[in-house]
Amino acid sequence: MRSDNDTWDITSSVGSTALFVAAARALEARKPDPLAVDPYAAIFCRAVGGRWADVVDGKDTDSKLMTADFGTHFVAFQAARTRYFDDYFAQANSAGVRQVVMLAAGLDSRAYRLSWPDATVIYELDQPQVLEFKGEVLDAHDARPAAHRVEVPIDLRDDWPAALQDAGFDSGAPAAFIAEGLLIYLPATAQGELFRGIDALATPGSYAGIEEGDPMPAPAYEAAKRAEAADTDGDGAFFQLIYNEQVAKAADWFTGQGWATEATPLAEQISGLGRPLPTPGSQSAMMVQSNRLVTAIKR
Repeated sequence: MRSDNDTWDITSSVGSTALFVAAARALEARKPDPLAVDPYAAIFCRAVGGRWADVVDGKDTDSKLMTADFGTHFVAFQAARTRYFDDYFAQANSAGVRQVVMLAAGLDSRAYRLSWPDATVIYELDQPQVLEFKGEVLDAHDARPAAHRVEVPIDLRDDWPAALQDAGFDSGAPAAFIAEGLLIYLPATAQGELFRGIDALATPGSYAGIEEGDPMPAPAYEAAKRAEAADTDGDGAFFQLIYNEQVAKAADWFTGQGWATEATPLAEQISGLGRPLPTPGSQSAMMVQSNRLVTAIKR
């Protein structure tokens, strides 16, 4: 369960969701036609060990990620989302943006696996223990970032814009911000503060990439939490960790601040990449249908 000012490492609370996503990316990378290849995803899971290592090594066949009704579509979800934001960064790079701000960077390895133009600086913001784990694992495998990477250990419910600027961020130059797999773990008030922080730091020509999901109807949300609490298969919590709130649709909010925005339904992204959509009415379908991927460019 969440509480005010709660914190976590990579294996607890919100931190563990990064491992769930990393495991999905690792499973995608093994496919003959992957939508995105993250060579570090399996490394992170094996570094933690236990069920995370078993999933990526094919030993845990009971994991939700191995099921046809949920796992197949969750892996496709993560793969399509990853491709979308990989393309987003390529677009920002082509426009001359050389600052990247990863909000709740988690186990994102784009600083290492994507090609970045010279002079690019990537700021990764997250809980201190999450960044510590990530750095230790990558260092142990002699991984080197393809751009200048700066860690900013900060809780995004605190004054992250000040911490970012203290770390060297230049608010006079354009930047590409990303909030991927983040908003659902923030209450609506914190989402609003996050949006305002991006807008205040962004000079014209800046980009914002945002993943968002519409809140579930209250009865369905409460039922999902009860079902999850009774589930003892060891795949961890999700509905216990999200706030099921939304300050505003991202495209509407940023359009109101003068940004040019484009919202892509996740279902459209998945089907456009040739992956099947989940059966209507299923939990996977609700997850996919409520999700959007948004790109905004400050005029």
